[in-house]
Amino acid sequence: MARVWIEDRASHKEYKEALAKAKAAKRQPPGRWRVRWYDMGGKARSKTFARKPEAEHHVHQVEARLRDGTYRDASAGKATLAEVAEKWKATLSGLEPTTRETYEDTLRVHVLPRWGSYQVRGIEWEDVAEWVGQLVAGTAGHHRPLSPGRVGKIHQVLSLVLGHAVRAKRIPANPAAGVPLPRPVPRDHVYLTHGQVERLADAAGPYRVLVLLAAYTGLRWGELSAVTVGAVDLGARRVSVRQAYKKTRDGLVVGMPKTHERRKVPILRSLADELAPLVDGRKPDELLFTAPRGGPLYGDNFRSRFFTPAVKAAGLGDLGVTPHKLRHTAASLAIASGADVKVVQTMLGHKSAVMTLDLYGHLFPDRLDEVADRLDRERERRAALQRIANALLAERRRLEDPRSRLRLIEGGGETPPQSNMYGIRTARP
Repeated sequence: MARVWIEDRASHKEYKEALAKAKAAKRQPPGRWRVRWYDMGGKARSKTFARKPEAEHHVHQVEARLRDGTYRDASAGKATLAEVAEKWKATLSGLEPTTRETYEDTLRVHVLPRWGSYQVRGIEWEDVAEWVGQLVAGTAGHHRPLSPGRVGKIHQVLSLVLGHAVRAKRIPANPAAGVPLPRPVPRDHVYLTHGQVERLADAAGPYRVLVLLAAYTGLRWGELSAVTVGAVDLGARRVSVRQAYKKTRDGLVVGMPKTHERRKVPILRSLADELAPLVDGRKPDELLFTAPRGGPLYGDNFRSRFFTPAVKAAGLGDLGVTPHKLRHTAASLAIASGADVKVVQTMLGHKSAVMTLDLYGHLFPDRLDEVADRLDRERERRAALQRIANALLAERRRLEDPRSRLRLIEGGGETPPQSNMYGIRTARP
Protein backbone atom coordinates (compact mmCIF):
# COMPACT_ATOMS: atom_id res chain seq x y z
CA MET A 1 0.00 0.00 0.00
CA ALA A 2 1.22 3.47 -0.82
CA ARG A 3 2.34 5.54 2.15
CA VAL A 4 0.54 8.67 0.87
CA TRP A 5 -2.33 8.73 -1.61
CA ILE A 6 -5.32 10.77 -2.82
CA GLU A 7 -8.87 9.56 -2.50
CA ASP A 8 -11.73 10.94 -4.62
CA ARG A 9 -14.81 11.05 -2.41
CA ALA A 10 -17.29 11.98 -5.15
CA SER A 11 -18.88 8.51 -5.13
CA HIS A 12 -18.86 8.12 -1.33
CA LYS A 13 -22.29 8.07 0.30
CA GLU A 14 -21.24 10.21 3.30
CA TYR A 15 -19.69 12.81 0.97
CA LYS A 16 -22.89 13.05 -1.12
CA GLU A 17 -24.96 13.51 2.03
CA ALA A 18 -22.61 16.18 3.39
CA LEU A 19 -22.60 17.94 0.01
CA ALA A 20 -26.42 18.00 -0.12
CA LYS A 21 -26.65 19.41 3.40
CA ALA A 22 -24.09 22.09 2.58
CA LYS A 23 -26.02 23.18 -0.55
CA ALA A 24 -29.30 23.26 1.33
CA ALA A 25 -27.77 25.41 4.06
CA LYS A 26 -25.84 27.48 1.52
CA ARG A 27 -22.55 26.66 3.22
CA GLN A 28 -19.13 25.92 1.82
CA PRO A 29 -19.20 22.39 0.35
CA PRO A 30 -16.94 19.75 1.93
CA GLY A 31 -13.62 18.88 0.34
CA ARG A 32 -13.93 16.29 -2.39
CA TRP A 33 -10.27 15.22 -2.40
CA ARG A 34 -8.93 13.46 0.66
CA VAL A 35 -5.21 12.88 1.18
CA ARG A 36 -4.54 9.84 3.30
CA TRP A 37 -1.23 8.67 4.77
CA TYR A 38 0.46 6.80 7.60
CA ASP A 39 2.67 8.87 9.92
CA MET A 40 6.08 7.89 11.35
CA GLY A 41 4.37 5.74 13.98
CA GLY A 42 2.12 3.96 11.48
CA LYS A 43 -0.98 5.88 12.54
CA ALA A 44 -3.51 6.70 9.79
CA ARG A 45 -3.92 10.40 9.01
CA SER A 46 -6.04 12.34 6.52
CA LYS A 47 -6.87 15.83 5.29
CA THR A 48 -9.45 16.97 2.74
CA PHE A 49 -9.14 19.61 -0.02
CA ALA A 50 -11.64 21.25 -2.35
CA ARG A 51 -9.34 21.11 -5.38
CA LYS A 52 -7.19 18.25 -6.63
CA PRO A 53 -4.03 20.38 -7.26
CA GLU A 54 -4.09 21.38 -3.59
CA ALA A 55 -4.36 17.74 -2.59
CA GLU A 56 -1.48 16.78 -4.89
CA HIS A 57 0.70 19.52 -3.44
CA HIS A 58 -0.01 18.24 0.05
CA VAL A 59 0.92 14.71 -1.04
CA HIS A 60 4.34 15.92 -2.19
CA GLN A 61 4.87 17.79 1.07
CA VAL A 62 3.96 14.84 3.26
CA GLU A 63 6.08 12.43 1.20
CA ALA A 64 9.11 14.72 1.44
CA ARG A 65 8.75 15.15 5.21
CA LEU A 66 8.27 11.44 5.78
CA ARG A 67 11.33 10.78 3.67
CA ASP A 68 13.72 13.23 5.35
CA GLY A 69 12.36 12.78 8.89
CA THR A 70 10.93 16.29 9.33
CA TYR A 71 7.33 15.12 9.42
CA ARG A 72 5.29 16.50 12.30
CA ASP A 73 1.69 15.79 13.16
CA ALA A 74 -0.13 19.11 12.97
CA SER A 75 -2.43 18.20 15.84
CA ALA A 76 0.58 17.60 18.13
CA GLY A 77 1.56 21.25 17.77
CA LYS A 78 -1.81 22.33 19.20
CA ALA A 79 -0.61 21.48 22.70
CA THR A 80 -0.13 24.58 24.83
CA LEU A 81 3.24 25.52 26.23
CA ALA A 82 1.89 24.84 29.72
CA GLU A 83 1.03 21.26 28.70
CA VAL A 84 4.45 20.72 27.15
CA ALA A 85 6.12 22.28 30.20
CA GLU A 86 4.50 19.69 32.48
CA LYS A 87 5.95 16.89 30.38
CA TRP A 88 9.32 18.66 30.30
CA LYS A 89 9.41 18.98 34.10
CA ALA A 90 9.05 15.21 34.35
CA THR A 91 12.44 14.90 32.63
CA LEU A 92 14.29 16.99 35.26
CA SER A 93 14.63 14.26 37.87
CA GLY A 94 18.32 13.80 37.11
CA LEU A 95 19.22 17.42 37.87
CA GLU A 96 20.48 18.82 41.15
CA PRO A 97 17.58 19.87 43.40
CA THR A 98 18.64 23.53 43.30
CA THR A 99 18.81 23.56 39.50
CA ARG A 100 15.42 21.89 39.20
CA GLU A 101 13.84 24.36 41.63
CA THR A 102 15.37 27.31 39.78
CA TYR A 103 13.92 26.05 36.50
CA GLU A 104 10.50 25.50 38.03
CA ASP A 105 10.43 28.93 39.71
CA THR A 106 11.51 30.67 36.50
CA LEU A 107 8.85 28.79 34.56
CA ARG A 108 6.13 29.71 37.05
CA VAL A 109 7.07 33.37 37.53
CA HIS A 110 8.20 34.46 34.07
CA VAL A 111 7.53 31.97 31.28
CA LEU A 112 4.03 30.60 31.85
CA PRO A 113 2.35 33.98 32.50
CA ARG A 114 3.42 35.03 29.00
CA TRP A 115 3.42 31.82 26.98
CA GLY A 116 1.46 29.23 28.96
CA SER A 117 -1.76 29.50 26.93
CA TYR A 118 -0.01 29.59 23.53
CA GLN A 119 -0.05 26.56 21.27
CA VAL A 120 3.60 25.63 20.73
CA ARG A 121 3.12 25.71 16.97
CA GLY A 122 1.94 29.32 17.27
CA ILE A 123 5.05 30.69 19.00
CA GLU A 124 7.18 32.65 16.57
CA TRP A 125 10.84 33.67 16.74
CA GLU A 126 9.97 37.34 16.33
CA ASP A 127 7.56 37.20 19.27
CA VAL A 128 10.20 35.64 21.51
CA ALA A 129 12.77 38.26 20.47
CA GLU A 130 10.30 41.05 21.28
CA TRP A 131 9.55 39.49 24.68
CA VAL A 132 13.28 39.33 25.52
CA GLY A 133 13.51 43.04 24.77
CA GLN A 134 10.56 43.69 27.08
CA LEU A 135 12.26 41.76 29.89
CA VAL A 136 15.32 43.96 29.53
CA ALA A 137 13.26 47.18 29.40
CA GLY A 138 10.94 46.20 32.26
CA THR A 139 7.78 46.28 30.14
CA ALA A 140 6.96 42.56 30.27
CA GLY A 141 4.71 42.79 33.31
CA HIS A 142 7.54 43.37 35.78
CA HIS A 143 8.03 46.42 37.95
CA ARG A 144 11.66 46.86 36.99
CA PRO A 145 14.06 45.91 34.19
CA LEU A 146 15.84 42.60 34.62
CA SER A 147 19.59 42.12 34.47
CA PRO A 148 21.15 40.55 31.36
CA GLY A 149 22.07 37.46 33.35
CA ARG A 150 18.53 37.01 34.63
CA VAL A 151 17.06 37.54 31.17
CA GLY A 152 19.42 34.89 29.82
CA LYS A 153 18.22 32.34 32.40
CA ILE A 154 14.55 33.09 31.66
CA HIS A 155 15.13 32.67 27.93
CA GLN A 156 17.01 29.44 28.62
CA VAL A 157 13.99 27.90 30.38
CA LEU A 158 11.64 28.83 27.53
CA SER A 159 14.13 27.41 25.04
CA LEU A 160 14.42 24.16 27.00
CA VAL A 161 10.63 23.68 26.99
CA LEU A 162 10.42 24.40 23.26
CA GLY A 163 13.39 22.11 22.66
CA HIS A 164 11.42 19.36 24.38
CA ALA A 165 8.55 20.08 21.97
CA VAL A 166 10.94 19.67 19.04
CA ARG A 167 12.23 16.33 20.31
CA ALA A 168 8.65 15.21 20.92
CA LYS A 169 7.95 16.02 17.25
CA ARG A 170 5.35 18.63 18.07
CA ILE A 171 7.12 21.42 16.18
CA PRO A 172 9.86 21.25 13.52
CA ALA A 173 12.22 23.83 15.05
CA ASN A 174 12.82 25.77 18.25
CA PRO A 175 11.55 29.36 17.81
CA ALA A 176 13.64 30.53 20.78
CA ALA A 177 16.91 29.47 19.16
CA GLY A 178 19.12 32.28 17.92
CA VAL A 179 17.25 35.07 19.70
CA PRO A 180 19.70 37.93 20.47
CA LEU A 181 20.31 38.19 24.22
CA PRO A 182 21.69 41.14 26.18
CA ARG A 183 25.37 40.86 26.91
CA PRO A 184 26.10 40.41 30.63
CA VAL A 185 28.03 43.26 32.23
CA PRO A 186 31.34 41.92 33.63
CA ARG A 187 31.49 42.15 37.39
CA ASP A 188 34.47 43.65 39.14
CA HIS A 189 36.37 40.98 41.01
CA VAL A 190 37.85 41.56 44.45
CA TYR A 191 41.46 40.48 44.91
CA LEU A 192 42.77 40.65 48.47
CA THR A 193 46.44 40.74 49.33
CA HIS A 194 48.08 38.33 51.77
CA GLY A 195 47.95 41.04 54.44
CA GLN A 196 44.27 41.74 53.88
CA VAL A 197 43.46 38.03 54.04
CA GLU A 198 45.29 37.78 57.35
CA ARG A 199 43.40 40.75 58.81
CA LEU A 200 40.07 39.32 57.68
CA ALA A 201 40.90 35.90 59.14
CA ASP A 202 41.90 37.42 62.48
CA ALA A 203 38.64 39.38 62.61
CA ALA A 204 36.59 36.21 61.88
CA GLY A 205 37.34 34.85 65.35
CA PRO A 206 36.37 31.16 65.61
CA TYR A 207 36.12 30.94 61.82
CA ARG A 208 39.67 32.14 61.14
CA VAL A 209 40.73 28.85 59.57
CA LEU A 210 37.60 28.74 57.40
CA VAL A 211 38.45 32.16 55.93
CA LEU A 212 42.06 31.14 55.30
CA LEU A 213 41.01 27.88 53.66
CA ALA A 214 38.57 29.74 51.38
CA ALA A 215 41.14 32.40 50.44
CA TYR A 216 43.93 29.93 49.65
CA THR A 217 42.02 27.04 48.04
CA GLY A 218 39.15 28.78 46.22
CA LEU A 219 36.52 26.33 47.48
CA ARG A 220 32.93 27.33 46.74
CA TRP A 221 30.78 27.99 49.78
CA GLY A 222 28.74 24.82 49.29
CA GLU A 223 31.96 22.79 49.03
CA LEU A 224 33.65 24.53 51.96
CA SER A 225 30.70 24.07 54.33
CA ALA A 226 30.44 20.38 53.37
CA VAL A 227 34.11 19.45 53.95
CA THR A 228 34.37 16.57 56.41
CA VAL A 229 37.23 15.72 58.73
CA GLY A 230 38.00 12.62 56.64
CA ALA A 231 38.46 14.75 53.53
CA VAL A 232 41.46 16.52 55.07
CA ASP A 233 44.83 14.82 54.59
CA LEU A 234 47.34 16.85 56.57
CA GLY A 235 50.22 14.53 55.65
CA ALA A 236 49.72 15.04 51.92
CA ARG A 237 48.44 18.61 52.50
CA ARG A 238 45.31 18.03 50.45
CA VAL A 239 41.57 18.53 50.87
CA SER A 240 39.37 16.18 48.85
CA VAL A 241 36.33 17.96 47.45
CA ARG A 242 33.80 15.13 47.38
CA GLN A 243 30.47 16.81 48.08
CA ALA A 244 28.72 20.16 48.40
CA TYR A 245 25.70 21.51 50.21
CA LYS A 246 22.80 22.69 48.04
CA LYS A 247 20.16 25.05 49.39
CA THR A 248 16.60 23.98 48.56
CA ARG A 249 13.11 24.89 49.75
CA ASP A 250 13.34 22.05 52.27
CA GLY A 251 16.74 23.11 53.61
CA LEU A 252 20.29 21.97 52.82
CA VAL A 253 20.88 18.75 50.92
CA VAL A 254 24.19 17.11 50.11
CA GLY A 255 25.06 16.67 46.44
CA MET A 256 27.99 16.47 44.08
CA PRO A 257 30.29 19.46 43.59
CA LYS A 258 29.53 21.78 40.72
CA THR A 259 30.42 20.24 37.31
CA HIS A 260 30.04 16.83 39.09
CA GLU A 261 33.81 16.41 39.30
CA ARG A 262 35.63 15.53 42.49
CA ARG A 263 39.05 17.08 42.95
CA LYS A 264 41.81 17.71 45.46
CA VAL A 265 43.06 21.15 46.43
CA PRO A 266 46.40 21.95 48.10
CA ILE A 267 46.76 23.18 51.67
CA LEU A 268 49.47 25.66 52.60
CA ARG A 269 51.99 24.16 55.00
CA SER A 270 51.34 26.99 57.46
CA LEU A 271 47.59 26.43 57.18
CA ALA A 272 47.97 22.70 57.77
CA ASP A 273 49.33 23.50 61.24
CA GLU A 274 46.21 25.53 62.03
CA LEU A 275 43.92 22.80 60.67
CA ALA A 276 45.42 20.11 62.87
CA PRO A 277 43.41 21.00 66.04
CA LEU A 278 40.18 20.86 64.00
CA VAL A 279 40.98 17.35 62.75
CA ASP A 280 42.64 15.58 65.67
CA GLY A 281 40.39 13.24 67.62
CA ARG A 282 37.31 13.73 65.44
CA LYS A 283 35.36 11.20 63.41
CA PRO A 284 35.98 11.19 59.62
CA ASP A 285 32.32 11.84 58.78
CA GLU A 286 32.04 14.93 61.00
CA LEU A 287 31.84 18.34 59.35
CA LEU A 288 35.10 20.28 59.58
CA PHE A 289 33.24 23.57 60.17
CA THR A 290 29.91 23.73 61.97
CA ALA A 291 27.44 26.33 63.19
CA PRO A 292 27.98 27.60 66.76
CA ARG A 293 25.41 25.10 68.08
CA GLY A 294 26.42 22.32 65.73
CA GLY A 295 25.12 21.26 62.35
CA PRO A 296 25.97 22.65 58.93
CA LEU A 297 26.68 26.32 58.30
CA TYR A 298 24.04 28.20 56.32
CA GLY A 299 25.64 30.70 53.96
CA ASP A 300 23.23 33.56 54.67
CA ASN A 301 23.54 33.17 58.44
CA PHE A 302 27.31 32.90 58.35
CA ARG A 303 27.63 35.98 56.16
CA SER A 304 25.37 38.21 58.28
CA ARG A 305 26.54 37.04 61.71
CA PHE A 306 30.25 36.47 61.20
CA PHE A 307 31.65 37.36 57.78
CA THR A 308 30.23 40.87 57.23
CA PRO A 309 31.21 42.04 60.75
CA ALA A 310 34.70 40.61 60.16
CA VAL A 311 34.99 42.46 56.85
CA LYS A 312 34.14 45.75 58.57
CA ALA A 313 36.47 45.07 61.50
CA ALA A 314 39.31 44.36 59.05
CA GLY A 315 38.76 47.70 57.32
CA LEU A 316 37.64 46.08 54.06
CA GLY A 317 34.02 47.26 54.07
CA ASP A 318 34.39 49.34 50.91
CA LEU A 319 35.62 46.40 48.79
CA GLY A 320 32.40 44.39 48.67
CA VAL A 321 34.04 41.20 49.91
CA THR A 322 31.80 38.12 50.19
CA PRO A 323 32.62 34.50 51.02
CA HIS A 324 32.22 33.57 47.34
CA LYS A 325 34.55 36.35 46.19
CA LEU A 326 37.37 34.79 48.18
CA ARG A 327 37.59 32.42 45.20
CA HIS A 328 38.88 35.34 43.15
CA THR A 329 41.49 36.05 45.80
CA ALA A 330 42.59 32.41 45.74
CA ALA A 331 42.96 32.56 41.96
CA SER A 332 44.91 35.83 41.98
CA LEU A 333 47.31 34.71 44.73
CA ALA A 334 47.92 31.38 42.98
CA ILE A 335 48.63 33.09 39.65
CA ALA A 336 50.95 35.60 41.32
CA SER A 337 52.88 32.70 42.84
CA GLY A 338 53.51 31.24 39.34
CA ALA A 339 50.64 28.76 38.94
CA ASP A 340 49.72 28.05 35.31
CA VAL A 341 46.23 27.96 33.84
CA LYS A 342 45.75 24.21 34.27
CA VAL A 343 46.70 24.32 37.95
CA VAL A 344 44.27 27.18 38.64
CA GLN A 345 41.53 25.39 36.70
CA THR A 346 42.00 22.21 38.73
CA MET A 347 42.15 24.07 42.04
CA LEU A 348 38.95 26.04 41.39
CA GLY A 349 37.06 23.15 39.80
CA HIS A 350 36.34 24.93 36.53
CA LYS A 351 34.91 22.83 33.72
CA SER A 352 37.63 23.91 31.29
CA ALA A 353 40.77 26.04 31.09
CA VAL A 354 38.87 28.34 28.73
CA MET A 355 36.58 29.34 31.59
CA THR A 356 39.60 30.03 33.80
CA LEU A 357 41.18 32.23 31.14
CA ASP A 358 37.90 34.08 30.57
CA LEU A 359 37.74 34.95 34.27
CA TYR A 360 41.40 35.45 35.17
CA GLY A 361 43.34 35.70 31.93
CA HIS A 362 44.19 39.34 32.66
CA LEU A 363 46.02 38.29 35.84
CA PHE A 364 48.55 36.07 34.11
CA PRO A 365 51.84 37.93 33.50
CA ASP A 366 52.61 39.24 30.03
CA ARG A 367 55.35 36.85 28.90
CA LEU A 368 55.44 37.86 25.25
CA ASP A 369 58.86 39.55 25.57
CA GLU A 370 60.20 36.52 27.43
CA VAL A 371 59.02 34.22 24.64
CA ALA A 372 60.47 36.50 21.95
CA ASP A 373 63.86 36.63 23.73
CA ARG A 374 63.98 32.84 23.97
CA LEU A 375 63.15 32.52 20.27
CA ASP A 376 65.92 35.00 19.46
CA ARG A 377 68.48 33.03 21.45
CA GLU A 378 67.40 29.77 19.84
CA ARG A 379 67.54 31.31 16.38
CA GLU A 380 71.09 32.65 16.98
CA ARG A 381 72.23 29.29 18.32
CA ARG A 382 70.85 27.48 15.28
CA ALA A 383 72.48 29.98 12.92
CA ALA A 384 75.88 29.58 14.61
CA LEU A 385 75.63 25.78 14.37
CA GLN A 386 74.73 26.07 10.71
CA ARG A 387 77.78 28.29 10.03
CA ILE A 388 80.06 25.76 11.75
CA ALA A 389 78.51 22.91 9.75
CA ASN A 390 79.00 24.81 6.49
CA ALA A 391 82.65 25.50 7.33
CA LEU A 392 83.33 21.86 8.19
CA LEU A 393 81.62 20.71 4.99
CA ALA A 394 83.72 23.11 2.89
CA GLU A 395 86.93 21.88 4.54
CA ARG A 396 85.95 18.26 3.98
CA ARG A 397 85.32 18.89 0.31
CA ARG A 398 88.67 20.65 -0.01
CA LEU A 399 90.53 17.73 1.57
CA GLU A 400 88.71 15.23 -0.63
CA ASP A 401 89.83 17.06 -3.78
CA PRO A 402 92.61 14.86 -5.45
CA ARG A 403 94.83 17.83 -6.35
CA SER A 404 94.72 19.20 -2.81
CA ARG A 405 95.56 15.79 -1.39
CA LEU A 406 98.51 15.40 -3.82
CA ARG A 407 99.95 18.77 -2.80
CA LEU A 408 99.65 17.82 0.85
CA ILE A 409 101.45 14.50 0.25
CA GLU A 410 104.28 16.20 -1.67
CA GLY A 411 104.60 18.60 1.23
CA GLY A 412 104.37 21.94 -0.37
CA GLY A 413 102.81 24.38 -2.70
CA GLU A 414 99.81 25.16 -0.62
CA THR A 415 99.29 27.95 1.82
CA PRO A 416 98.39 26.74 5.27
CA PRO A 417 94.68 27.01 5.85
CA GLN A 418 93.51 30.28 7.33
CA SER A 419 91.95 30.15 10.74
CA ASN A 420 88.32 31.29 10.93
CA MET A 421 86.18 32.77 13.64
CA TYR A 422 85.54 29.32 15.10
CA GLY A 423 89.24 28.40 15.33
CA ILE A 424 88.93 25.56 12.85
CA ARG A 425 92.24 24.37 11.40
CA THR A 426 93.17 21.39 9.23
CA ALA A 427 96.00 19.18 10.44
CA ARG A 428 99.12 19.13 8.27
CA PRO A 429 100.63 15.67 7.64
